[in-house]
Amino acid sequence: MGTADTSADGDTSAAAGTSDDRHGPPEDATRFWERHYSTRRTWGTRVNPLLAETAAALRPGTALDLGCGAGGDTIWLAQQGWNVTAVDISGTAVTQVQARADELGVADRVTTERHDLSESFPDGRYDLVSAQYFHTPFPMARTQVLRAAARALLPGGLLLIVDHGSTAPWSWNQDPDIHYPTPAETAAELDLGPSLWSVLRADMPRRQATGPAGETATVVDNVLLVQRTTAPN
Repeated sequence: MGTADTSADGDTSAAAGTSDDRHGPPEDATRFWERHYSTRRTWGTRVNPLLAETAAALRPGTALDLGCGAGGDTIWLAQQGWNVTAVDISGTAVTQVQARADELGVADRVTTERHDLSESFPDGRYDLVSAQYFHTPFPMARTQVLRAAARALLPGGLLLIVDHGSTAPWSWNQDPDIHYPTPAETAAELDLGPSLWSVLRADMPRRQATGPAGETATVVDNVLLVQRTTAPN
């Protein structure tokens, strides 16, 4: 499976790769994102705004950044005092994130790991798991990964899923018939037991976003915020 897209205004993420008849063996996804992060070193170094909005009100703890990409979210969280585990399918991406953490003096709060999430998921329990624009041009068992993320939450921990709700002019997918799952549809697919998890937010706000060449557009974000209410098994 693959987990990546260029988010409208912040990070560019890639976390896992798989195959189908169109893309060939799993290595193709890895090579795709290696090329991506070898050539695009600056875009995606800003924090995604909905993550900043959510985390600003929280007491810093442990965070997991799924598909860390260029590291904008990871670095911002570390600067706010979070201890962040940043994962991506691209070894180039995680190496660049670690180097940037060193440069900015937050390396002691950043751990980077390369994961193909179709095969492995990072160890640990977290106060916050962030899945920002968890989309990809490759097939992905997205629901399976997000369920694993929910199970990785500490009691009281939050899973923030921010998806595309509209097609930006710079998106790799310009299919006019594409369906973006609503927050309610995503929650239904996750099928998390209400005795263990509760939905705190499920809405579709609009905002002005900036693309890689500086272009701007109004985009829709599909936001789902889930909280773990009891101790994990």
